[in-house]
Amino acid sequence: MKITFLGTGTSQGIPIIGSDHPVCQSDDPRDKRLRSSVLVQWNEGAIVIDCGPDFRQQMLQHPISNLDAILFTHEHADHTAGIDDIRPFFFRQGDIPIYGLPRVIDNLTQRFGYILNSANKYPGAPAVDIHRVEPNQPFAVCEQLIVPVLVQHNRVEVLGYRIESFAYLTDIKTISDDEIRKLNDLDVLVLNALRVEPHHSHLNLEEAIQLAQKIGAKTTYFTHISHHLGFYVEVEQNLPKNVHLAYDNLTITI
Repeated sequence: MKITFLGTGTSQGIPIIGSDHPVCQSDDPRDKRLRSSVLVQWNEGAIVIDCGPDFRQQMLQHPISNLDAILFTHEHADHTAGIDDIRPFFFRQGDIPIYGLPRVIDNLTQRFGYILNSANKYPGAPAVDIHRVEPNQPFAVCEQLIVPVLVQHNRVEVLGYRIESFAYLTDIKTISDDEIRKLNDLDVLVLNALRVEPHHSHLNLEEAIQLAQKIGAKTTYFTHISHHLGFYVEVEQNLPKNVHLAYDNLTITI
């Protein structure tokens, strides 16, 4: 299995428009972050988790010929606003399967009715094959079992996903012990780590380290990072063993 970090930034990305913050001015490419998304590939299968406003740019950097599914974590714009840009895949292969909580599907149908609502579909728009995900019901994509993991983003329920020994959890603030049990024996865990200061709906760096240690994956990568976390080089060198900052275009193999 190959995992490519298409984007590792928070909702505004890095650099932020018009910002003179030192991290936004950094020349290190690892400090430049598109909105968070990940590409997971195995054998002939390829899925993306979240489809944000940078999706077109991300797919041009990491071209694939076929997209087997999009798994949505939640409905916020930085995770969904790129859905119109699936049309090249639709033109080649037909309806694109999408997966998400029923609430998320309903939200996308309201915002992108010309794609999701067959009664209002606009000619030339992409079309999707809708799958409503229940948190305790694993499902399969290309014969690959995917286990949903329910977390809380303040008051918003968000889905993480486990695929074999890999798990991706973003926009998490809390997680129950029952859901943590779904994450035993991971090789790779991905968690959000927004910044150093506490935040009402995201893990900060200290909380992310504590949760990573509690889950106990062999290796943990942090994503959904803001400029307030600091420079990649400085943060990375102070992290615990086997905990790392992800960065855009990082590819790992399990």
